[in-house]
Amino acid sequence: MSGQELTRAGGAGAPVTSSELLSVVASRELAGRRTVFAGIGLPTLAAELSRLTVAPAIEVVYESGVCGAHPSHLPETIADAVLITGAEAVVSMPTLFGSVLQGGHIDVGFLGAAQIDRWGNLNTSVIGDWDRPAVRLPGSGGAVEVMANAREVFVVMRRHTPRSFAGVLDFCTTPGPERALADGIRPLGVGVTRVVTELGVLAREGVGDELRLVAVHPGVTAEQVRAATGWDLETAGAVATTAPPTAAELLLLRDEVDPGRVYLR
Repeated sequence: MSGQELTRAGGAGAPVTSSELLSVVASRELAGRRTVFAGIGLPTLAAELSRLTVAPAIEVVYESGVCGAHPSHLPETIADAVLITGAEAVVSMPTLFGSVLQGGHIDVGFLGAAQIDRWGNLNTSVIGDWDRPAVRLPGSGGAVEVMANAREVFVVMRRHTPRSFAGVLDFCTTPGPERALADGIRPLGVGVTRVVTELGVLAREGVGDELRLVAVHPGVTAEQVRAATGWDLETAGAVATTAPPTAAELLLLRDEVDPGRVYLR
């Protein structure tokens, strides 16, 4: 939903933007978690905000091998030197993926995607035909390893449309546990359990479950979310309404987490 569709939160000043709403709602999902493997972008915003609010002891891990990051300001890439200063540890790629991830030490993998399907499989490779795509995307990075080895995976998506929430992915970059099990591979984690979008929150319990609508943002109806989804989206009982960002959350996000507007739009 657009910023114009949200009221001013708690007298916090400017209207709440979609990026701010996504970051705040996603950060709340990290309450009670111990470690998060954060992708760059909105996952980084959410992880950093959670450290200042619902998860002060959370350890943020990045694909570059930085564990327990305490950056003075938001990194622009996973290789940004700001991640190293003050970090608890910097490890090699074999150690990060072979010991930290495959060792089962990550509670939540926090990812973004261009497309997702009802089972939580992700596409970050191409939109359109593989040989002549409309858009070519960065690819997997470490997402395949995160999906397979984090205890659960959260996804944050800026757009909620039938193209991005697809009945059939244009390409499966990051398969969830159902596909892995079909190939005789047993992953450590249960795959995607939460998806935060511009319209609401989708969730599933784990392997074998479809994503269901569990919450809508203020001003959004369940019917709007279903119409914007490329499969027959079910609801999980009564659909809740997410609490809008508070003035305190917005102040932290705007003035402490991302004052330079690296990711906030």
